Amino acid sequence: MIYRPAAFAVDDRERLVSFIGKHPFASLITQSPDGPWVSHVPLLWRDGQLIGHLARANPQAATLDGGQALAVFHGPHAYVSPRWYHTAPAVPTWNYAVAQARGPARLLSENETEAALACLAAAYEPGPDWAFADLAEDYRAGMQRGIVGFAITVASLEGKFKLSQNRSADDRHAVAEHLSQGGADDRAVAALMTEDR
Repeated sequence: MIYRPAAFAVDDRERLVSFIGKHPFASLITQSPDGPWVSHVPLLWRDGQLIGHLARANPQAATLDGGQALAVFHGPHAYVSPRWYHTAPAVPTWNYAVAQARGPARLLSENETEAALACLAAAYEPGPDWAFADLAEDYRAGMQRGIVGFAITVASLEGKFKLSQNRSADDRHAVAEHLSQGGADDRAVAALMTEDR
């Protein structure tokens, strides 16, 4: 579960799927009898599912065979100074955007894993000069033996975009203006704030 005051809640599925596409590196959380497991992996949205893979040696893989999974996608985040507000008093805070996907997970067959790997590589490899299918079959098979593919059927998808929506329009504008002058994450948060108006 995630604490989501109404001002920060995002439930628009299309917007959240787009957000996941832009921020695919997720914290994957599952439960075992010994406690929670977390791995940090890229996940790809495909037809209401998230696909990915883990090292076969990773004990978390066993929790993905019929267990529930939670994937947390972290977007840009930035510090917000109280000096930027028009209204006072104020305190420092942090603006950020996250999406959470939850649902049952299953391990993929060998053929499904190979297809998932090809999809993942095609999604993130920027040019036509390299393709998963171009790897020598014995090399590809050897690499694939070291991993397990999985899919999570997304039953719940929710977002929290904390972008100063609880502040006045003047304060929001001032925060976005200051962030637009900062580093890459600051500018990305400013862009989200502008998009969220």
